[in-house]
Amino acid sequence: MKSLRSTYALTPKHPQTFNLLIRNCISSTPSSSGDINPISISPTVSSPDHQHDGVSAIDAGTSFRKPISLWPGMYHSPVTNALWQARSIIFDTLNATDSVTNKTPAHSRTTILYPFSSDYILREQYRNPWNGIRVGKLLEDLDALAGTISFKHCFNHASMAESLLLVTASVDKMVIKKPILVDRDLKIVGAVTWVGRSSMEIQLEVLQSNDESQALIANFTFVARDSKTGKSAIINQVTPETEKEKLLWQEAEERNKLRKERRVQQKKKIEHEKEAERLNALLAEGRVFIDMPALADRDSILIQDTCLQNSLVCMPQQRNTHGRIFGGFLMRRAFELAFATAYAFAGRAPLFLEVDHVDFLKPVDVGNFLRFKSCVLYTELENPEQPLINIEVVAHVTRPELRTAEVSNKFYFTFTTKADGKTNSKIRSVVPATEEEARRVIERIDAEKC
Repeated sequence: MKSLRSTYALTPKHPQTFNLLIRNCISSTPSSSGDINPISISPTVSSPDHQHDGVSAIDAGTSFRKPISLWPGMYHSPVTNALWQARSIIFDTLNATDSVTNKTPAHSRTTILYPFSSDYILREQYRNPWNGIRVGKLLEDLDALAGTISFKHCFNHASMAESLLLVTASVDKMVIKKPILVDRDLKIVGAVTWVGRSSMEIQLEVLQSNDESQALIANFTFVARDSKTGKSAIINQVTPETEKEKLLWQEAEERNKLRKERRVQQKKKIEHEKEAERLNALLAEGRVFIDMPALADRDSILIQDTCLQNSLVCMPQQRNTHGRIFGGFLMRRAFELAFATAYAFAGRAPLFLEVDHVDFLKPVDVGNFLRFKSCVLYTELENPEQPLINIEVVAHVTRPELRTAEVSNKFYFTFTTKADGKTNSKIRSVVPATEEEARRVIERIDAEKC
């Protein structure tokens, strides 16, 4: 049973204009002091030519008038603007080499600052209707930052941009450890912590409040591919230096082993008698809904009756540096559909708790017809004050001209609710009506236990 890990509160304050301030965060050699030079989403009331600590500000508006070749698409947030600008000049500071080399985590470490407390306009971009943080945009930024960190670690010279393809392979479970408020300054710090032959893990920490305590931690796995052959490509290794970096490397190594074991387990079919009994137990109530609906438990509801979906055609403006649809965009769309599903199910605004491990199974290309389907997969009602609502969102790449549809992503989000004194809606349990739904429920429950 999980505990409540998220509340929301803010009061918008003074409006100011803001610019994107990129500090010298792309150097291939860490500073001698060990400090991290941050990418700051920073307020200013002066002109775009204003100098701050010797660093010129990049105006958020004029950044869209850069040469179109500089940007992979026109889909931007304040953070992706700053990160793409950083990538565009990263090669200016690289020591070019053709051979695979070793780099320390410090070489890829990058920090993003969000001065929410002083920048009204920036705060408004990340505020949800309930005066909390817009989690979907934060997930989008995490993916964008992880991509830049992988870029900094793997690329040794400019020509590699044409030969090496870096893609998000998976995202481990992310758990909200404390409320993330939109009226307090926020910082995200990340670096490469582990490298295999062609894959790497990037760990990101979301820090907030005066003591910069950890609010969320995320582990992204990226893989490198040869852009021409599509086969795996060897990348730079990572050499941890500090005791913390060595510990993070060991933890990432264990997670990599667990991921491989889980892939093997997922291929096995439910054959044991005990698991068959679990299937039958889950399906028993669903059969009552199908065969004798008048006698069904009024405190339960079929999974199929909680479903929502939306569709879109992927546009060029949503593509990343490799011409495919930006992974953070997919995560944001999935989260916002999951939020709506939990909202419609609970009858009051849900509170986000965690997103489980995400696998990027198929690439999504410009022009693909993408369909997101969501449902409440199961609920946990042991604690009536803090019920848990587990939402599944499945993304399908549909090609009508070929009459085909493939799953590109599966997302699993956990929400809870907080009584507001205005609604008396009771959280119901959900039951599967088909064996396929029952299997999905069992797989998710077992994954949660692991």
